[in-house]
Amino acid sequence: MRRLTILAGAVAAGLTASPASAYMVYVSNEKDNTVSVVDSTTMEVVKTINVGQRPRGITISHDGKLIYLCASDDDTIEIIDTATHEIVGSLPSGPDPELFVLSPDGKTLYVANEDDNLVTVIDLESKKVLAEIPVGVEPEGMGVSPDGKTMVNTSETTNMAHFIDTSTNEITHNVLVDARPRFVEFTPDGSEAWVSAEIGGTVSVIDNTTREIKHKITFEIPGLRAESIQPVGVRITADGKKAYVALGPANRVAVINAETYEVEKYALVGQRVWQLAFTPDQKTIISTNGVSNDITFIDVATDEPVQSVTVGALPWGVVVSPN
Repeated sequence: MRRLTILAGAVAAGLTASPASAYMVYVSNEKDNTVSVVDSTTMEVVKTINVGQRPRGITISHDGKLIYLCASDDDTIEIIDTATHEIVGSLPSGPDPELFVLSPDGKTLYVANEDDNLVTVIDLESKKVLAEIPVGVEPEGMGVSPDGKTMVNTSETTNMAHFIDTSTNEITHNVLVDARPRFVEFTPDGSEAWVSAEIGGTVSVIDNTTREIKHKITFEIPGLRAESIQPVGVRITADGKKAYVALGPANRVAVINAETYEVEKYALVGQRVWQLAFTPDQKTIISTNGVSNDITFIDVATDEPVQSVTVGALPWGVVVSPN
């Protein structure tokens, strides 16, 4: 049975439970091999799609017509039609695809293949592999600059962020970060790449010109041990002023002033918060909470949790329709 929980903080703040615009939210559920489709207005699960084994990374075409999904244990990327919610094809991903990023022009998908230490470059029109780029051990995090010229992959075991020139598909810089880097997010102006380190407990802010770390963001939460604070997903607002970082078993999302790098707030969400996604109007950010099997809607204006919605087992990735 679907469970809706109105969070106490939202009630106290007198917040409305519905975003201003309606979007479809797609959540990959790693344990039960499904994708939950959630209406952002009603905050209800409207469809459950059966997919391949161990779905994790998920994204959507720029026109909103197709979902791309890493079926990691099937060594493939599934293509889902958003109109019919049917699987309509697949892409040759390489072994164990975990995360990917879509190029700004929507033509190319860059895929981290964790088992063979490669980034696979896929042409979406032909559905063919354009290149395989050797990277560090256990690649996962994937980010691409707004101009599409630079792609960054993180290797969990090598503890590096690999800067790759998309015109040559070659690594130009390797930046050592803290332990177990999991995610990459560029600032909207492309000047910085933010890299989260799950075990290191930090976010490294890397200058995209010098390819050097210019700042490290750390986190402290009263009553929690440092090892419980494990940064994973990162998202930055379109105006470049605020950043949000999912803090894993700390069960919180950190709200950061992206200009001063100061942590301004910790929003309490579900258990083991993993990934994040904005609605296109930037009024809401959504977290996936793996252990509590739900997602949480957070009001961006107040940074207060509004509502949690039960989805499938072990929700991992989340993406929102563009319209």
